[in-house]
Amino acid sequence: MGEIFIPERVYNTVMPSRRQFLLAGVAGPLIAATPKYDLIVQGGRVIDASQKMDRVADVAIYGGKIAAIRPRITAAGTSRTQVIDAHGMLVTPGLVDIHAHLSDPKLPPGALLGDGVTSVVDGGSCGADNVDELVKVVQSAPNRARILLNISRGGLSGGKELLDLSKADPVAARSAIERNREWVIGIKARLSRSAAGENDLEALRKARMAADPLRVPIMVHVGNTASPLPAILALLRPGDIVTHMYAPAPHGMLDDNGRVLVEVREARRRGVLFDFGSGRTEHWTWDVAERALAQDFAPDTISSDMTLAGRSDQVLNFPNVLSNFLTLGMPVENVIARATANAARAFPEFRDYGTLRVGATADLAVLEVRAGDFGFVDNYKTRRTGRRKLFATTVLVAGKRVS
Repeated sequence: MGEIFIPERVYNTVMPSRRQFLLAGVAGPLIAATPKYDLIVQGGRVIDASQKMDRVADVAIYGGKIAAIRPRITAAGTSRTQVIDAHGMLVTPGLVDIHAHLSDPKLPPGALLGDGVTSVVDGGSCGADNVDELVKVVQSAPNRARILLNISRGGLSGGKELLDLSKADPVAARSAIERNREWVIGIKARLSRSAAGENDLEALRKARMAADPLRVPIMVHVGNTASPLPAILALLRPGDIVTHMYAPAPHGMLDDNGRVLVEVREARRRGVLFDFGSGRTEHWTWDVAERALAQDFAPDTISSDMTLAGRSDQVLNFPNVLSNFLTLGMPVENVIARATANAARAFPEFRDYGTLRVGATADLAVLEVRAGDFGFVDNYKTRRTGRRKLFATTVLVAGKRVS
């Protein structure tokens, strides 16, 4: 892959005088001044799926934007240029977690910055009746935070959720989104029996009524639903997202012989996205994940489903969730793609992020891959030992070091 050169606008150039032009005939061609940068991340393995890039290089930042990626970058005025040594590390776009829960004051969006998460989506904590307070939280977040509105008016704290179908109010949901359109970017429908009982399909139809006029996607929480997964998939459209894709039976993505359902593959072909969604309670097992991966059905995106309880149990942090897939044998570059470029493409509002392209906002994570014996568990407390684990060491948001 060819080098990416710094754009002309960040060169420290000066228009040559007539005398300089005359001297050029004697002294040789004029050479552009050495560019100035605010910060250089040196010597890391740069992984950026948006550019199909995976190589050792330096990343230079100027004015909060990616300015250059190439080996051995130098800059004038190095005393004013911050340097981060990333030798032996991974350098990636800032991580994008499309399913977390941010309504608890003890787990605001900024608490995830140290994990490398520069963009995050709340996955349905609040509904039309209580989303305004969460909007204030994401508005003031130091990282980029957005919201999926729970189709149940009270969200997770409203009681009964979709067990009382009257709480699924498309008109109220549309109104809440319209007044907060910059911050609310989709709908969430939790369809498992504990949240929806027998109402899963009708609740999804009501979510459809809220989402379609506004052209926003729906994320559905599946696993132990009353209805078979193919019936749910039939109501989804391109751009909608299935989270907790590796939930076990009943009504998971595998048939009785452990094969990926034909309807699941067909849904992906027509543009439905499949998200991992770790969480803590009956959302995934090693067995389902391994069987699906062996049949070439990997997640489109990997997310944490982070909660305050998850901070100390199973989930822990986003790099820990990603490390489950290293334990499952997925190459690290493929893991990173699902938490950066792929995740950013899931929502139009994030499509300028999850990338290190020249000119892009300089959201960036430096990750260490440590070798050792590390314990990981699925949602049923089944333990596996992994030999590699990811740790966030440095995080930048718009070119500013925040961790």
